[in-house]
Amino acid sequence: MNELQQTAICLAELGNETRLKIFRFLVKMGTKGTPVGLIQKEMDIPGSTLSHHISKLAKAGLIVQERNGRELLCHPQFDKLQSIIDFLVDECCEGEEDCLTVEKPAGKCC
Repeated sequence: MNELQQTAICLAELGNETRLKIFRFLVKMGTKGTPVGLIQKEMDIPGSTLSHHISKLAKAGLIVQERNGRELLCHPQFDKLQSIIDFLVDECCEGEEDCLTVEKPAGKCC
């Protein structure tokens, strides 16, 4: 699967309002991992519905799950998020002549 296809899959999954809210919450919580129970409580989502959305995010590679004893933690994949951002801005402003001479920092648009 190429980068365009992978990015399209991720964006399609994040195009769902509930999944986007879950992913943003996980990003907000950071790298340590967030218990599924806390996500359910904060998002006020039934367990089976949450499981469905987490499964979709995991399949797209946006999150990974880790069992810690009886607790199931969700970790956002910041490298995947960064690759999506980089893909979206990779050719930013290349059609503007005066922008072509300016070196753009990675992941940032001019």
